[in-house]
Amino acid sequence: MGKIKLEYNAKIDSKKRLTVRDASFEYYHVYEFSDGTVLLRPRVLFDPNEISKNTLAMMDKSINNLKKGKVSSEINLNKYLPKVKK
Repeated sequence: MGKIKLEYNAKIDSKKRLTVRDASFEYYHVYEFSDGTVLLRPRVLFDPNEISKNTLAMMDKSINNLKKGKVSSEINLNKYLPKVKK
């Protein structure tokens, strides 16, 4: 974790909202623990239209390879899946 930037007391309003002062990010992922602790982790959301040209070119090449049958052998993922109790 980084250094403490701000420290202050906050109050939940009547609509159960909390205001973050001078927030560095627009979006946060919120974790609320059973002891009342609240942890905010910054999130940066990306617009799907902002995918780089290089990434789009790589995706196009991969799809073309798939259509041509240029693919690797199957990967068995069963050993990575959790065992489901029946």
